[in-house]
Amino acid sequence: MSQLKIYNSLTRQKEVFTPITPGHVGMYVCGPTVSGESHLGHARPYITFDVVYRYLTHLGNKVRYVRNITDAGHFEEEGREAEDKISKKAVLEKLEPMELVQKYTNLFHWAMEKFNNIPPSIEPTATGHIVEQIGMIEQIIEAGYAYVSNGSVYFDVKKYAASHDYGKLSGRVIEDLLETTRELEGQEEKRDTADFALWKNAAPEHIMRWKSPWGIGFPGWHIECSAMATKYLGAQFDIHGGGMDLLFPHHESEIAQSTICNHVAPVRYWVHNNMITINGRKMGKSYNNVIKLTELFSGDHPLLAKAFHPMVIRFFILQTQYRSTLDFSNEALQAAEKGLKRLWDAWEKLKALEYVQEGTVDENLDKKVLQLVQELEEFMNDDFNTAKVLANLFELVPVINSMKDKLIAAGALKEETFSFLKKQLQLYIEDILGLQGVSEADNDRLQGVMQLLIDIRKEAKGKKDFATSDKIRNQLAQLGISLKDEKGGEMSWSVEG
Repeated sequence: MSQLKIYNSLTRQKEVFTPITPGHVGMYVCGPTVSGESHLGHARPYITFDVVYRYLTHLGNKVRYVRNITDAGHFEEEGREAEDKISKKAVLEKLEPMELVQKYTNLFHWAMEKFNNIPPSIEPTATGHIVEQIGMIEQIIEAGYAYVSNGSVYFDVKKYAASHDYGKLSGRVIEDLLETTRELEGQEEKRDTADFALWKNAAPEHIMRWKSPWGIGFPGWHIECSAMATKYLGAQFDIHGGGMDLLFPHHESEIAQSTICNHVAPVRYWVHNNMITINGRKMGKSYNNVIKLTELFSGDHPLLAKAFHPMVIRFFILQTQYRSTLDFSNEALQAAEKGLKRLWDAWEKLKALEYVQEGTVDENLDKKVLQLVQELEEFMNDDFNTAKVLANLFELVPVINSMKDKLIAAGALKEETFSFLKKQLQLYIEDILGLQGVSEADNDRLQGVMQLLIDIRKEAKGKKDFATSDKIRNQLAQLGISLKDEKGGEMSWSVEG
């Protein structure tokens, strides 16, 4: 059995995964900022880390998966000014801030459920951990790595970099930061432009505000994750996940804050998924190509030709290894829709097949099937390569279809190979990849209508009314629904294409 290897962004290489405590894994993933609806950019990390969670659990680990909700103080280092996104949006929508937070948190949870993502073990909120954040900031000030300025608190990056390996994760060096940091409002409060806010003084009109030793204010973005990760996973934990866009400044800042407070580097394995593009362009408001998840599921967006089922999105994302760039387009999504249907139909056929010992075993076929199935574990152990897993599953599809159509006898495989094939496909398709069928079987009304038509056709055939029987079959065929006569007078149906 191969060992699980994970690409560690910190060391820029694949490493054998060894948990700090054998059999137990602590994993923290940066959650959404719930100041607005979740969009396509949120789909990739949460589906990616859902599969990581599922696979680590499959390997026999007890996984504590912590994914936070950022519902306060998302201090924008790269924006035009320090702002709290929640407060700003609450004013626009004429809602209480926590009303807004609840609205978008509910929408986020709804979308995650549609994607068949397993909920995290713990889902802490930033507003629920203000005390812990203030406590960490006090520790950093006491250690001499932060300073108070006009009621705000800033982390002293230059002092930290003098004695620590600052920039190792993102590959940025302190000199570059000092040269490239934009002149933002509030810079005069800082000793250095590279310093980042741990706590921000709140103006009188600011809605979300808390008391602190430095005055009324709200937390900086980075300190939230350091505080919540430390509280629920300890001073050092196994995996920290998120999108590549969080490498700098967010994750680099987390390392600095947590290292000062806990006297140890917080994370053993940093795991980052790559970005998505839409029709070859980066997703962004300036390109008018931000697609909300509700728009994706309904098709209500100018860039979408139709609605796409959440499971099609999940399948599409898993077709590419998580560290590769992924480009969304109507053509690619429609191809994924057909691909998922083809795979799921084959899996349904295999589930219904019974092993019958007939004829002789085809040794070459048996060997090929066994190898394709055994490789699934190798691919997942090679940095969660779901793309290769799906490629092998598709190689098995024609074999399964041929067995269903009796072009290949089930007995062409050894009984243990047939049993292994069934067991492993259940494990990988449903349990690890988390896929579900989106075919006609999901639509109860269509199922009911089809059963009614089948009953009418059976009745017509029984009365030798072949004109009505043929009319039902032919008109369904024109609608893209294939009706097939099975042995014993039974009928099956499927949607073509």
